Amino acid sequence: MISESQFQNELQILIANAIREDVGPGDYSSLACIPATANGKAKLLVKENGIIAGVALAKMIFEYVDPSLQIETFINDGTAVQYGDVVFHVSGSSQSILKSERVVLNSMQRMSAIATKTQEYVKLLEGTQTQILDTRKTTPGFRAAEKWAVKIGGGENHRFALYDMIMLKDNHNDFAGGITLAIAKTKAFLQENNLDLKIIVEARNLDEIKEILQSEGIHRILIDNFNYEDTRTAVALIGDKCQTESSGNINEDTIRLYAECGVNYISSGALTHSVSNMDLSLKAI
Repeated sequence: MISESQFQNELQILIANAIREDVGPGDYSSLACIPATANGKAKLLVKENGIIAGVALAKMIFEYVDPSLQIETFINDGTAVQYGDVVFHVSGSSQSILKSERVVLNSMQRMSAIATKTQEYVKLLEGTQTQILDTRKTTPGFRAAEKWAVKIGGGENHRFALYDMIMLKDNHNDFAGGITLAIAKTKAFLQENNLDLKIIVEARNLDEIKEILQSEGIHRILIDNFNYEDTRTAVALIGDKCQTESSGNINEDTIRLYAECGVNYISSGALTHSVSNMDLSLKAI
C-alpha cells in the first residue's frame, strides 16, 4: 500500500472532487429558502444492521465544507450497528449541513456495506492463518475510501494502484514472452529505475508455479482459479519460499475451504464490487 501521507492526499482529492461534482456553483435549493445565518442540527440515523464505516471520513467532509460545523460522535468506525442507532450529531450552519449531506451519506453507505461484507469474510476465516485482501476492482475516484472500509471491516489492503507493487498477471506474462522473461525484464526495470517494489506473479497451473519458483526475489505467488486439490499442491510446492494468495471466483461458500488449503491470503473483488449500500439517513432534529 501507499504511504499514509499519500493515502491522506487521496482522501482530500476524493472529497474535493465529490463536493465539486455535487455542489458545483452552489446548492441553490438551500440558498433559495434557508438564510445564511440559520443554524441547525441533524443526526446520522442507521436504518439497517451492519458495520458502520465512514464516520472519520464524514468528519473530514464536514471540515472541508465548513470548519465551524460541530460533530458529536456516539458510534465509531468498525462498530456493529442496528436499525435506529444514531451514529453522530452535526450542528452549525444549516446550509453547510445540507451541502455536505449527500456526499457524507453516499460515502458512509458505501463504506459501511464494504466493511460489513469484509467482516463477514473475516469471520468465515476465523481459526485459519489466512487473511482477506481487497483488489483494484473499486469505484473510480472512490478507491481510497473503499480500501479504508476494508480495513475497518477487519480485512487487509492489497496494492493501492498500478504504481506501488509489481503484479505480473497472465496478460503481462503472455505479452512479455513468458513468465521467466517477464520476471527478468521486471527485475531489470526496477534496478534501472531505482524502484523498490515487491513482485507478485500469477500462476494458472502447477507447471507455472514450478516455473515461477525458478526465479529469486518473488514476494508472492497468486494461485489463480485453482481447485482445492491443486491449491494444496501449490502451497506444498511453494513452502516458505514466498507468500501465497488464492483468487478467482471465491465466495462465501468456498472461502473457508481455500483457506484450509494453507494459503496466506485470499483476495476478493466482491468486497468492493458486489455490495449493496447500507441504508443510512441524515435527519434534521
